[in-house]
Amino acid sequence: MTVRAAPIRVLIAKPGLDGHDRGAKVLARGLRDEGFEVIYTGIRRTTDAIIAAAIEEDVDVVGCSILSGAHATLLPKVVAGLREAGAADVLVVAGGIIPEEDRAGLEAAGISAIFGPGSTIAEIATYLRANVRRP
Repeated sequence: MTVRAAPIRVLIAKPGLDGHDRGAKVLARGLRDEGFEVIYTGIRRTTDAIIAAAIEEDVDVVGCSILSGAHATLLPKVVAGLREAGAADVLVVAGGIIPEEDRAGLEAAGISAIFGPGSTIAEIATYLRANVRRP
């Protein structure tokens, strides 16, 4: 008998005041079609709400979609909050409009990858499969 691994669980979140969620919804559906289990939090979530949802849902990945320009403030808070909650093994990735000059700081804060405009679902799915940290 072959035992199949549980699907990778991904939380897609829209932190802060950003109200544009078309890309996040497309990503959520695309990852679901790729075999991931996806939880979408909806728009305008606080970092605390994102962290709580990630813990409650026992996800492998948190994907933050952000277009508001608050990435340098909000995304490091998500990573730090997950670490403080004992979920340092959760992979945190970002997508949206993030200037090139801000990427190194976000990566230093623990953002594993940043997917900008033009990134494909297949590219993101491949990255997640290769980098998710499961026990």
